[in-house]
Amino acid sequence: MANIHINIGSNQNRRQNISAAIEALRLVFLDIKISSIYQSPAEGFEGDDFYNVGVNASTDLSVKETAKALRDIEQIQGRDRTQPKFSSRKIDLDLVLYDDVIDQKANLPRDDILKYAFVLAPLAELSAELIHPAKQQTYQALWESFQSSNEYGLTQYNINQVLQ
Repeated sequence: MANIHINIGSNQNRRQNISAAIEALRLVFLDIKISSIYQSPAEGFEGDDFYNVGVNASTDLSVKETAKALRDIEQIQGRDRTQPKFSSRKIDLDLVLYDDVIDQKANLPRDDILKYAFVLAPLAELSAELIHPAKQQTYQALWESFQSSNEYGLTQYNINQVLQ
């Protein structure tokens, strides 16, 4: 079984789309753990704030099969892949970690981990002591370093209070 981390993002009908994505992930993956919700401003464009949620799970699927399962969920939920990279999103499911795999073609570990608070914070919350396979630092240490050197504009919410 592989240990995976997924980041869910949405800035359109956020509660409904994130709830639906979590339910879909529960049908495909095992041992699901879910982070708090992190609200952040849109990056690179004018738009509504995003909600991001980290998910830790187990799977027997390969990296390619896992990525396809995530794309399939996005498609079912109406993700429009013709939009620019930095644009509003109904739903965005990114595989950020797959065990300790380092694979540039698959973007693992996802480079967004070290760029964006909305990816790193949920990862540090769920797996603080896990070691980044390339940086060889815990996600907690990476998050502490990120916080001290960046203005990151995140607001954290209890997922159960927001998605009820």
